[in-house]
Amino acid sequence: MTETESRSQHGEKRQNGDAATEVSTVEDVFDDTFKNKDGPKPPRIPVWRNIILMSLLHVAALYGLTLAPSASAPTLVWSTVCYLISALGVTAGAHRLWSHRTYKASVPLSIFLASANSMAFQNDIYEWARDHRVHHKYSETDADPHNATRGFFFSHIGWLLVRKHPDVIEKGRKLDLSDLKADKVVMFQRRHYKMSVLIFCFLVPTLVPWYFWGESLLVAYFVPGLLRYAVVLNATWLVNSAAHMWGMRPYDKTINPRENPLVAISAMGEGFHNYHHTFPFDYATGEFGWKLNLTTAFIDLMCFLGLATDRKMVSKATVHARVQRTGDGSNKSG
Repeated sequence: MTETESRSQHGEKRQNGDAATEVSTVEDVFDDTFKNKDGPKPPRIPVWRNIILMSLLHVAALYGLTLAPSASAPTLVWSTVCYLISALGVTAGAHRLWSHRTYKASVPLSIFLASANSMAFQNDIYEWARDHRVHHKYSETDADPHNATRGFFFSHIGWLLVRKHPDVIEKGRKLDLSDLKADKVVMFQRRHYKMSVLIFCFLVPTLVPWYFWGESLLVAYFVPGLLRYAVVLNATWLVNSAAHMWGMRPYDKTINPRENPLVAISAMGEGFHNYHHTFPFDYATGEFGWKLNLTTAFIDLMCFLGLATDRKMVSKATVHARVQRTGDGSNKSG
């Protein structure tokens, strides 16, 4: 298998079994022709509603942390389960399935992942995937929603606290999102997003421990509810911030995204970010299978159960050739 790209995300062949194609199914290919406009940057306009709500959420999460020692063992286990489910709604769902179309999911799996995505409450799938495709296509430019060159705080949470840069809005409107519009599960979730968030992000995590094993509503709301929600948010945001700033670049030293094992642990495998931006169509988002990558293990399990198919991946030969050509020398296996 040969490589034809001019930079990390350009023209990598996709491999599925014995078949390979260079045709991308989504607009996640880096556009190295885009340049930031000259002149002064537009002013940052605060979104006070988001600032207030995010501040209140993190204060509530800190309070939940003080309540955690008083939570029963089943409640702590339930909190972990809610964390894993909501994280999968982002990693296996909004990211690997719907943003990059790296595998195909059956209707039952799609419904589960859409519900899990509502539990994560990070914008509906359509909006999440649109912004993520813009992020890949215009990474580290003014058209990148969470441009890491604007600093850790901006790429972590600040981008949600101010109005989007006009270039982000412009480029997002020009993307071909027909696959998302044609996806009945995605559009159903979008139409009923507020109600689904109320049910899956707040009511289910709170009412299950209260009803089934008598946990107090206070602890149930603040621990598996708000504390879990805030932790999942920050784990996801670390992929945008820390994984674009700290770590090795074994696949492409010319781009910012890095391999960050700590982020991989917290974000269920999403920390192998230099690999992911080099090969965005690979369902595993990393070279080493299940190592620190629970999402890859989950997708493989779904395939074993017949609920997912058509995993796209890069051949070892292609990866190793790329390591030799553009890597920073930190990958000794290449």
